[in-house]
Amino acid sequence: MVQMVRIKMRSVSLLAVFVLCAAFAPVRAGESESKENALSNPQRREQIVMFREGTSKEQKLEIIKRKGATVVRELALIDAYVVKFEKFSPNAVMLLKTEPSVENVSLDQYHKWLNVAAPVMPSVGGLLKGAAEGAKSVPGILGEEQADPEKRSEIPWGVDRIGASKIWDRATGKGVKVAVIDTGIDMEHPDLAANVKGGFNAVKPGESPQDDQGHGTHVAGTIAAVPNGMGVIGVAPEASLYAVKVLDAEGGGTYATIIAGIEWAAENGMNVANMSLGGPSAPPLEKAVQKAYDKGLIIVAASGNSGPDAEVSAPASYATTIAVTASTPEDGLAEFSSTGKEVDVIAPGHKVLSTWPGSKLAELSGTSMASPHVAGLAALAYQLGATSPEQVRKVLKKGAKSLDLKPEQQGAGMPQADRWFN
Repeated sequence: MVQMVRIKMRSVSLLAVFVLCAAFAPVRAGESESKENALSNPQRREQIVMFREGTSKEQKLEIIKRKGATVVRELALIDAYVVKFEKFSPNAVMLLKTEPSVENVSLDQYHKWLNVAAPVMPSVGGLLKGAAEGAKSVPGILGEEQADPEKRSEIPWGVDRIGASKIWDRATGKGVKVAVIDTGIDMEHPDLAANVKGGFNAVKPGESPQDDQGHGTHVAGTIAAVPNGMGVIGVAPEASLYAVKVLDAEGGGTYATIIAGIEWAAENGMNVANMSLGGPSAPPLEKAVQKAYDKGLIIVAASGNSGPDAEVSAPASYATTIAVTASTPEDGLAEFSSTGKEVDVIAPGHKVLSTWPGSKLAELSGTSMASPHVAGLAALAYQLGATSPEQVRKVLKKGAKSLDLKPEQQGAGMPQADRWFN
């Protein structure tokens, strides 16, 4: 979830800054925009039907057929099918709910989980040592292919603030699989290509999970941008990234696409998943997160951008996720952060520089930017031996720095990787 975008143009001799503000906030329950094929035409409304444990596939399909519905897609992780009725009516849904084998029936709503404009971003080329005034930089650490010792990858302020670079001699995320459940990833971005190992498109199954929006690419860079002598470097620069596209070019998606993405991550050996998205809770989504948690998937999620008086959005509101609010460079609470008792930690989420489609960089603000900092730390912790969701949660909170905020604003505080070994 993104609050603001600030665009920076960089070259060896020029640093030009442009500012673009947009309404980067999640849509609250009741405020979702409808899609013609999902909500505005009641004849096309699709339902997620969850069945009780022990119901055979044959029984499930027989019930669906008998109730005048057809299968759109299966969601095996939660023992569910997405169905549509040939002749939709509230009564048809009610009759389906009365079936003893049916656990729950929920409308598969389309939500703008992200409300993000996608401006054209300037090129990342020429981001060398000293290009940005006051920027920290490090030489490439990924091998001999980074041949020019004068070239540097910038360490964004957030990566530095959480102490990630201080433990790169111990862990870089190597061998850890991180699913970016989002709008996809620009898999040819020079700061990401070496680390992107695959993915899945839940919006259009069978097609590439290439990012057509930008948000997922930015998130991916914070997690694992490579130190290749230009651009930025991520929290876990040798982690393996997997693009799990669950949102379309408008930042929208249905519960089914998001659940399908979670299912893919849980069933394909992902160790960590970042979910920088949020919206209203629904039983199928909560069950999917629970099932993934039970399989050992570590899910880090953004708390939401509706402000401190708003409730934490789903899936961050679930106890099975690691919920993250956003901090400013001054170590204050970012004013857009949704807060609550569900919050586990706080992380940098204001004016975060990261990757953008087309070999570019963008500076964004939001809890969407805070969450991948923590997902990157989760990858480092996993490499160091914390391999369950609760082990990672414990490590993240160990030595966390208090920002003198309320518990519902910061949880345990800001994780400090360099304190894990004290």
